[in-house]
Amino acid sequence: PPASKAAALGGEPKTEMWYIVDATPEADLFVGLKQGVTRAQFEEKIASGDVAECFHRHEVKAGDCMFLPSGRVHAIGAGNVIFEIQQNSDTTYRVFDWNRVGLDGKPRELHVQQSLESIDFTDFEPSLASAEDVGRGALKFRYLVDDPLFRVSVTQVRRGERFHLRTTGPQILGMISGRLEVAAGGETVKLTPGEFTLLPASLERVSFQATSKTEYLHVQF
Repeated sequence: PPASKAAALGGEPKTEMWYIVDATPEADLFVGLKQGVTRAQFEEKIASGDVAECFHRHEVKAGDCMFLPSGRVHAIGAGNVIFEIQQNSDTTYRVFDWNRVGLDGKPRELHVQQSLESIDFTDFEPSLASAEDVGRGALKFRYLVDDPLFRVSVTQVRRGERFHLRTTGPQILGMISGRLEVAAGGETVKLTPGEFTLLPASLERVSFQATSKTEYLHVQF
C-alpha cells in the first residue's frame, strides 16, 4: 500500500525493486495496468477470475531492473531468478492468485478491498528502470535506482582487483557472478553467486578483493 493509505488500511507501505539475475527466453513480469484499464473494469475482471488480463506484461532478460513504487500492482512470471530489494515492510495485499490453491488444497487468502484501495489506477504500462553506466577499467558501475528509501547499483570488478569502501550507512551486497572476499573488523567473508552480506553502518572501512571477474548488486540505505 502507498504511504498515504497504509495506516488506514492497517498495513505498512512497501516500495520495492526487482533485479533480474537470470531468465529463460519466455520469462516475464506483470507490472502496472494495461493502458486505459479503469477501476470498474478491474473489479469486473476480479469477479470473473480474469483480472490478469488487466496487467501489463513485460518480457525480461538477465540484467533488467523494475522499480515498484508502493501502489504499483505487480506479479512475477515464470522463468525468473530475481533479487528483490524492498522497504522494511511486512504487508502484502494479494488481489489475485492465478486461481491456484495452497498446499492444503484450498485457495490462499485474498485481500481484494485493501488491494483496490492501494492500487494506483493511473499507473499504465511502466517501463523497466533505465541504467546509467559509469567508470572504466577495473571498476564499472551501473546505477539502477535512486530513491529516498534505497539506492541500488551494479558493480563489475576485474579479476584480482583490490579496493576499499567507507560506510556512511548500512549497505547490502548481493552476488550476481564471480567471487568476492569482503574484509572488515578482522573478519573475512567469501561470497559466491546468490549470497548476500550486510555491511553495518558501524564499519568505517571495508576491503574487497575479487578473486575472479565479479558482478554484484550494491544497496545503500
